[in-house]
Amino acid sequence: MPKIHLGPDLIAQELAALAKASARNLQILRQLENVQLGVTPREVILSFEGVTLYRYKAHRTKTKTSPILLVYALVNRPEMTDLQHGRSLIAALLDKGFDVYLIDWGYPGFTHRLVGLSDYICRYLDKCVDHVRERLNRERITLLGICQGGTFSVCYAALNPGKVERLVTTVTPIDFHTQDDMLSHLIRHVDIDALVDAHGNISGDLLNGLFLLLKPYRLLQQKYVRFFEQAGDIEAAALFMRMEKWIFDSPMLTAQVCREFGCWFYQENRLMRGELRLNDEKVDPVKLTMPILNVYASNDHLVPPASSRGLAKLVSSSRYNEEEVAGGHIGVYIGSRASNSLPVLIDEWVRAN
Repeated sequence: MPKIHLGPDLIAQELAALAKASARNLQILRQLENVQLGVTPREVILSFEGVTLYRYKAHRTKTKTSPILLVYALVNRPEMTDLQHGRSLIAALLDKGFDVYLIDWGYPGFTHRLVGLSDYICRYLDKCVDHVRERLNRERITLLGICQGGTFSVCYAALNPGKVERLVTTVTPIDFHTQDDMLSHLIRHVDIDALVDAHGNISGDLLNGLFLLLKPYRLLQQKYVRFFEQAGDIEAAALFMRMEKWIFDSPMLTAQVCREFGCWFYQENRLMRGELRLNDEKVDPVKLTMPILNVYASNDHLVPPASSRGLAKLVSSSRYNEEEVAGGHIGVYIGSRASNSLPVLIDEWVRAN
């Protein structure tokens, strides 16, 4: 291996370049310290028990296609779907002519500790679906589930097939016992009852830290090195700051949801085994007869493709389609080419179904 010679002149040059880059980054960070998430105008059309239902407003009038309700996960905030101009799933769907609605689950507190999966799926989600249906005088609407929100949407559609016209799931965990699911392997060794008994609601920061530790170098070191190397690029810095703000804005998970989702899904895999019940009613995937589009990410470290593809083993719909898109768990929504992939795929599929 050749030796690296670092003479005084070279060291001085490197230190000078480092100082210059640091100064540029510091100046940009000061400009972006109050960066905002969300770029698309929206209105509150329903608010109850800490849950908010939004309707998004298109920048220009377009012929409306099917209304579509976005169902997000409980961990992290749904602003990721409308991060900034050019990287907004919601804006892209509006541009395609969709009438877009989104559920914001809010920030659970101590008083919500006993709110469980039946509350979120059978009460909150159902109330939002009914509100959109009644508002538009439609019997059924399209659900678009994201990550855990996709799991919720699958359960809801199985319980209420008459209210769901189409079902779209994106980076959605279905089979929680696939070989390459690192998160599942970890959670299966956790005494969830003891954890919840000790802590009650589970801090979003704790869960977020767990997700980051699945890829510590890439998510905790490499991204900061890359940011430093992009010194002076204000657009890259703005995206970086928005992502940091989104990542570390993590609502708590209620004690009951942590107990139920962790045990029923991650540890016992009840959905795949046909043993899941909500409000004493069996969640029967055989009732998923509506058109289904299941989209998974090729490089997803949180929800491996095999986990998402588990849905094909459950559904009875002859109009089931699954598609792989390039990117990671979040990149499929906010990557540089995301606006030309996922929204286009959804639009073309909806028009065909």
